[in-house]
Amino acid sequence: MNKPIRTMSIFCMLLLVTLLANVTYLQYFKAENYNDNPLNARVKVETLSRERGAILVNGKAVAESVPSDDRYKFQRKYSQPFLYAPVTGYFALVRATQLEASQNKLLNGDDNRLFVTRLVDLVNNTSPKGGNIELTINAKAQKAAYDGLVALGEDVQGGAVAIEPDTGKILAMVSLPSFNPNKYASHDQAAVDAYDKMLQTRADKPRLSRATQVTLPPGSTFKLVTAAAAMEAENYKADSLVPGGSSYRLPGSSVTIGNGGRNCGSNQIPLTQALEQSCNTTFLALANQVGQDKMREQSEKFGFNSTVLDEFADSEQSASVYPTEEMSDDFVAKTGMGQQDVRATPLQMAMVVAGIFNDGVVMKPYLVDKVRSADLDVLESTDPAELSRAVSSDTASELRKMMVSVVERGTATVGAIPNVEVGAKTGTAETCDGCQNYSWFVSFASSGGKDVAVAVMVQKSDADYVSGSGQAGPIARAIMEAVVQ
Repeated sequence: MNKPIRTMSIFCMLLLVTLLANVTYLQYFKAENYNDNPLNARVKVETLSRERGAILVNGKAVAESVPSDDRYKFQRKYSQPFLYAPVTGYFALVRATQLEASQNKLLNGDDNRLFVTRLVDLVNNTSPKGGNIELTINAKAQKAAYDGLVALGEDVQGGAVAIEPDTGKILAMVSLPSFNPNKYASHDQAAVDAYDKMLQTRADKPRLSRATQVTLPPGSTFKLVTAAAAMEAENYKADSLVPGGSSYRLPGSSVTIGNGGRNCGSNQIPLTQALEQSCNTTFLALANQVGQDKMREQSEKFGFNSTVLDEFADSEQSASVYPTEEMSDDFVAKTGMGQQDVRATPLQMAMVVAGIFNDGVVMKPYLVDKVRSADLDVLESTDPAELSRAVSSDTASELRKMMVSVVERGTATVGAIPNVEVGAKTGTAETCDGCQNYSWFVSFASSGGKDVAVAVMVQKSDADYVSGSGQAGPIARAIMEAVVQ
């Protein structure tokens, strides 16, 4: 063979090898990426032509696919759209969010756990169906949270989360204002884009979940974390004497902070009294005594400075924050009362309460309880998992007793439920001069083997006077009653 022919043969062979390598790469290694690409029209039509699985709450579908008369064959339908939007998210022609996104493969039938089901469908020549997911949500608690927030007025902005302390099951997750995922599920892309643009331009940001994405100063509810840090680091007990007084001068500053006229003694008072009366002077002093490093460590043991909900993408949840940058002593003091760059979501504050109730152990929160086939056979159940030990069981027991005392004799009497053990902490966080304060109420309830930890945050309402017990407290009580009664 002469040289030109040999050169051409080698060149053609290299082209063939390159072609085979490229085909292998596209068909095998990149296939999943192309299938998951929302711009892939073929996959989109195929997916929407399949009966997508349902999202279930207490056995009833809150999201399901129903037959449609267009080329996509099925239409996604949300039966209580505004109530469950912060949980389900939406499934649209080009994208999905929240559970519709994280559970997409299971819902559209591509999950490996549905292999046998797909095989049976293939043998029987029937159209494949997606699997179903059963949520941890308690329908009564969800509605109580939603109705309570709605009752605060048309312009209300707020969020609420309820957790089963010993498992981490999320029993309620509500955010207002909400949005209608049915509008996103429309097969008219122009209408979807118009609705999305309208929501994006609204100042109150309805698509932003105030249960998991909005972090705000937790105010005096954070005093639970400060108390925990002091008890762990300094061996304080519920009856230990701590700094009281009518005012506290911030270190290195001429600024003094008072207690708003609450009974905080003239010198030293028991820690229980300080929590009952929500004494700023006590928790400012304790934060400085403990120091920034131990305050941060304690916060992080409760879940601060990290995202914890596996079923939501990082963009769909925000890490609650205790500052990591070195601060001056006056700033450290102010963190003790939930101000000065401390930020939290209702989910995070519910975790704090749940950890205190659960003997100091914070369980990993989750929303998907069971994975079911299209025929509702259980394929998998979520096993509760420990996230961290936040405090010792002794400290947790002391904190729990103090929270009960806050309801019985302190600022959280609005949370009391007859014949039910209830512990709570109120909070009112300042924002700026002339701005409406944030109202917080965190609590737990226990009765007859039914337990719940709750956090309610009201960012804005129609109320003239804002307080934790005034706006958030009644909502928290309603959620607790829905679970334990």
